[in-house]
Amino acid sequence: MLNILITNDDGIANDGIIRLAKAAIKFGKVWVVAPDSQRSGVSHSISLHNDITVYPCEFPVDGVKAFSCSGTPADCVRIGCLNIVPKKPDVVLSGINMGYNTATDIQYSGTAGAAFEGAFQGCHSIAFSEQSGKLTEVSENYLSDILAELINKRLDYGQIYNVNFPGCSLDECKGILYDRKVSRGMFFRDTYKLIENLPDGGMRFMVEGEYNEDAEADTDFKAVVDNYVSIGVVKNIE
Repeated sequence: MLNILITNDDGIANDGIIRLAKAAIKFGKVWVVAPDSQRSGVSHSISLHNDITVYPCEFPVDGVKAFSCSGTPADCVRIGCLNIVPKKPDVVLSGINMGYNTATDIQYSGTAGAAFEGAFQGCHSIAFSEQSGKLTEVSENYLSDILAELINKRLDYGQIYNVNFPGCSLDECKGILYDRKVSRGMFFRDTYKLIENLPDGGMRFMVEGEYNEDAEADTDFKAVVDNYVSIGVVKNIE
């Protein structure tokens, strides 16, 4: 039986982390340490100059010990590994994120950042994501089998598995593509729109993204655009 730590960046009440915990409980003892609210886009940041509060909380999966945390997803993994789980976790799972974490978006992802922190703590780590606001049929169908396949497939230091489920119906899904490279593209080509001129020459901006599906062959981005589940290894630090 494995010791499994689960976190996310969408907050402890999000449906994705609940579904991930339900799938993971079959493989061992599960602890959830997750942000108390939305933390998307915080990457691998940690809290250095402010304290972090952690509270035990109710969680709708029997047998799971859950804690909400005021910190970032990476904080959740650090505190989970060092203070919450009685023995260092064998596995860290992050997700299921609302929104793809593919291509260059990975560098901003709190979901991927948490998984990388798990790898740095010496834990086998897997990140899971799916298209935001779309159907969850594909993840529901494939999640348990992918967990069973990857949960004991150890990686080198600084590496994580990155899994992305396409936002299509199960009938439209074409299967799983493995060994997907990280695309150099991006789903949204961002610009910043000036929304207000402020006193003393200040300016207020808001990010705007133009949706894009131009992706290179054999990449994570191309896989999900073509309605495949994408599985790849992502490396951070050697």
